Amino acid sequence: MTDLGDQAALPLPGEGEDPLVEGDEYATAYGETLAETLDLDSWEAGFDLEALYGRVEAEIGPAIEQERRIQDTVRRELFPLLARAHDAPPEAGVHSAGLADLEDVTRKVLFSGELETCDGTTSTHDTLLVTVTQIGICLISYQGHELALSQRLFRRDLRVSSHDPLDEVRAILERRQTRAATGVNDRRDTLSELGRRGIMSYAERATLLDRSHAAWRMGHGNPVPYELLTGSGSMELLAASLAVLRRLVDYQQWVFVPSALKDRVLLTLGAALRPLEYAVVRSAESTLARIVEGGHYGGEWHQEAKRFVEQIGPKIAVGIYRAGPHSPATPFFGHVERIHEAAHVAMADSLLQEYRGFPLSIDLADAACQAVFGGAAFDDAVTAAYQIKGEPVRYLSERQTRTR
Repeated sequence: MTDLGDQAALPLPGEGEDPLVEGDEYATAYGETLAETLDLDSWEAGFDLEALYGRVEAEIGPAIEQERRIQDTVRRELFPLLARAHDAPPEAGVHSAGLADLEDVTRKVLFSGELETCDGTTSTHDTLLVTVTQIGICLISYQGHELALSQRLFRRDLRVSSHDPLDEVRAILERRQTRAATGVNDRRDTLSELGRRGIMSYAERATLLDRSHAAWRMGHGNPVPYELLTGSGSMELLAASLAVLRRLVDYQQWVFVPSALKDRVLLTLGAALRPLEYAVVRSAESTLARIVEGGHYGGEWHQEAKRFVEQIGPKIAVGIYRAGPHSPATPFFGHVERIHEAAHVAMADSLLQEYRGFPLSIDLADAACQAVFGGAAFDDAVTAAYQIKGEPVRYLSERQTRTR
């Protein structure tokens, strides 16, 4: 069985992107040669809506029919093998959730306040003078309880001025020489996009663990995301993350649901599920071990990360479910000893918006974050400070001053 690939990792520039396939592989994948694609005489002039609908229908129709045949085979041949896979947790296999059971979970867990969900958001306003990063976290429940936490970080290239003006200029030029252009992510920057996500991910999990009073805790993404297992390059963040993650996983009554999944094999298994079915597929150990093996750690931290994966990885089960007849398959993570309860909580929450098949409480937590810490209000506050000092647009980037 292939590993779950969703680690919420943000690739560095040029990394993690699908390369352009060549030769026969390109023709097999796209039904035409690369030379035919590059021939502008074969491109349509303008936008022909009728041609678009005709071509899309011609391509999607056969794909759906083929996928239905595959799903029948997956149910018949592959589902029985899940329990015998080498990395299968004790409850591996396909299970059904009764509608009455999910209604019971909705009343006794969701609407009683026994579930709290956390999500976060991060915004950055980057100019030549200063980079301002805002990280916001919201913890919500269906009973209306809400906790909002925020942290703002201000980066200036030089905080101590020199008595010699030339020395001051030289120092700031040296600092800026190693940084990327404004508005561009660069791993050499102190707080890269991966680092910002690392701090946010840590805060989300620490909030679920230490600020929630509900019996069940729901998070967005992977319980042990890439940015925390690697420390985002910071061994101090790694040390703090491993401590919180150990405590969170051992709490057991949690479920994490990611928005996206890279593993198309797991998605294929999920597509073969019927409504109100879920599959417990594997433990997270092998996926986490692969991240650690490819990571860059200082000192003894590589061995510490390996010990963490060996101890914690087998406790995390990876599954996938379908909530409604038209909803897509949705992956989820839960503790191996509570995986059925975790599946029921996630599915019951997802049935509140059956067409999406995704937990409503995560959407509500995200909406709360956007309302409280939305990028527009944050940008307005920063740009207002420039205006007060008589520099309304001079230090803003081209993208920040676009009217569209």
